[in-house]
Amino acid sequence: MDMRSDQLTRLFEAVLTLESVEDCYRFFEDVCTIKELQDLSQRFHIASLLDEGLNYQAIARRVETSSTTISRVNHCLNYGSGGYRAALRKLKAKEEDA
Repeated sequence: MDMRSDQLTRLFEAVLTLESVEDCYRFFEDVCTIKELQDLSQRFHIASLLDEGLNYQAIARRVETSSTTISRVNHCLNYGSGGYRAALRKLKAKEEDA
């Protein structure tokens, strides 16, 4: 399913203009609900833990989430468009350079 649209492209272009974590906090606090931000950050955290090799049980205990959510993230991590892996790889490289 292609989710591309002019509106979504414009949103992503706006995100790419943000220059700091503080800019991101201000923008995403305006754009998303607290629950949406919590869900997004939880999914990315799960992807990171899966990428580190943790199993579902360990992640469920650490993140306090369902195996369904972990499975959904795992499916995207392994069979999605590569967004999680690219972001994790770039974040690791940035952390190693620091």
